[in-house]
Amino acid sequence: MTDLMSDAAGAARGLPMADSPELDRALTEANLHTMLASYTYLSQDSDLLERFAPFIRPAFSMDPVEIPAELAQELRVKLKALLTTGEGIAAGAPSDALVQRIMTVTAGEEVADEFLELVYDQCGFKPWVDRSKQAGRARPPAGFKVLVIGAGMTGMAAAVKLAEAGYDYVVIEKNPEVGGTWWENRYPGVGVDTPSHFYSFSWKIWTQWNHYHPHGHDMQDYMVEAADEAGIRDHIRFNTMVESLVYDDATGRWTVTIRNSDGTSEEIVANAVINGHGPVNRYQWPDIEGLQDFSGRVVHTAAWPDDLDVTGKRVAVIGTGASAAQLVGAIAPLVADMTQYQRTKHWVIFNPEIANEVSEGMKWALAHIPTFKEWFRFRVYWSAADGLFENVLQDPAWAGNPIAVSQSNEFTRLYALSYMQQKFADRPDLMEKLTPDFPIFSKRIILDNGWYDGLLQPNVHLEDKGIARILPNGVESKDGNIYECDIIVCATGFNVSKMIGNLTVKGIGGRDLGEEWGEEDPRTYLGMVMPGYPNLFWTVGANSAPNHAAGQNLISECQVNWIIEALDRMVENDAKAFEIRQDVFEAWNTKVQERMPQMIWSHPGANSYYNNSKGRVFLSWPWRLVDFFNETRSPVEGTYTLHK
Repeated sequence: MTDLMSDAAGAARGLPMADSPELDRALTEANLHTMLASYTYLSQDSDLLERFAPFIRPAFSMDPVEIPAELAQELRVKLKALLTTGEGIAAGAPSDALVQRIMTVTAGEEVADEFLELVYDQCGFKPWVDRSKQAGRARPPAGFKVLVIGAGMTGMAAAVKLAEAGYDYVVIEKNPEVGGTWWENRYPGVGVDTPSHFYSFSWKIWTQWNHYHPHGHDMQDYMVEAADEAGIRDHIRFNTMVESLVYDDATGRWTVTIRNSDGTSEEIVANAVINGHGPVNRYQWPDIEGLQDFSGRVVHTAAWPDDLDVTGKRVAVIGTGASAAQLVGAIAPLVADMTQYQRTKHWVIFNPEIANEVSEGMKWALAHIPTFKEWFRFRVYWSAADGLFENVLQDPAWAGNPIAVSQSNEFTRLYALSYMQQKFADRPDLMEKLTPDFPIFSKRIILDNGWYDGLLQPNVHLEDKGIARILPNGVESKDGNIYECDIIVCATGFNVSKMIGNLTVKGIGGRDLGEEWGEEDPRTYLGMVMPGYPNLFWTVGANSAPNHAAGQNLISECQVNWIIEALDRMVENDAKAFEIRQDVFEAWNTKVQERMPQMIWSHPGANSYYNNSKGRVFLSWPWRLVDFFNETRSPVEGTYTLHK
């Protein structure tokens, strides 16, 4: 993998490039801030950067400033000259100080130098480590086997990095293809609310996204291409389920019982297990009287039938979360009539990019202008992830609106509220039904990609009185109204809190992880390991979800990195097992719980699937992504035990 930081001229490989219509189109259409970053990085001349600085504001700023046209044109002219002549390209890598300054100016706000290592790694400038090239690293011994559960984003990351590190591995996947949630979710309108150019693997920064927020099939296409390119498919056993994991104290190995597609059972013995099945893998039906008695068709968004056609049908949609919002916006023009049943309200943000197609000029810039795709990935990371962290941190000095937790959070609330007021200026009834009374970001926000427009259609109705029961011919609400329909769609989410899913997991001395976690109280160290279960590595576990914004891809990569470092500790020391210490585990969970009162998810008005029924925030990571990145570079000496 190329290290773009080693030599700026090396990053400009292929320059000078031809003066072409494609280049001219790219310079016209490509993101201006990113062109500025690339120009400054390649030339190491910060004059233009500083002249742009007064005109750049943070994403979603309520006080934007227009960049002067003559300044923008000057950048285009200078960048074109640099690219087509090669003159002015600096030799050697730019300094950390310059890179940090590029980040700060183009983001429109201070980006501290503590973010450098993350940006170098996650944006492809200087990948953290390629273990296949590490001199003196101990190689895994013959017969050392790792079993990975799931071939979604995290399982695929594990497979790629295990192969790179020289580990023998097998992936058990219940579906017939890779992709996980993006293979399973096929309902009309399905899409990703994380921007395309960040929600992807850092080692495969794709330049051919069709939309700034990928549609579900685009995301699945990317996952398939990533699997094929990495050559991991031969290590995946498809249409196979993991049923139980049992640890052998004497050998330090796990016996994994799997069920094949023909119903037969099989046991695989592995030195280590990485569970990548994720918390949004087990969809749940609503507990509503009469649901099984409905005479029409009942479906869940997470199991959308390929043969279901809603055209001209009367449809009831239960739920108003992200999936429901995407679905309603997509099918409103098709159905004869539709009623959507709202249990809880949601804050909705409009990002004008969400429906935009990536222009051909922008794609060309991403594919051909050196460092452009890396800098654009940084821009997306900052505007969609850590740049939003202030929204979820309670300001103890905040004395403003009680349904906000800081000035930044209030600004974001007003931004969302103004959009709602604009869309429903002539529909005060919808304004009343939809306006939340809790802080924005205290539960998952919805990015509007047609939902509000769908609700404005004359054939679409929003019901907020609650459902009393399902009748054979339709849905009865609690105020007695009956809506006769042909199809009921349950957009009712997943059983996130029961993180063990349907697995049986027996650790040291027969300890039962299902009993310890119960239905809704999982606890881990860094979302990955638990004492009593050596060599078992969870991913996307308790208190590791980046619920302040985008970033699950980063969390997954970080966890895989830490896990492989843990495996390497075993190999280096000829140990049979790696186990986190009990006192370290307890201290970490105490630290997390002491942090939570400072976070928005502990606000009295917060109530979401981030919390269990007792109010404990079991899902969310209460710090920034950069903090998770730094915590997971490697296991800290003294925090674990190696069993010989």
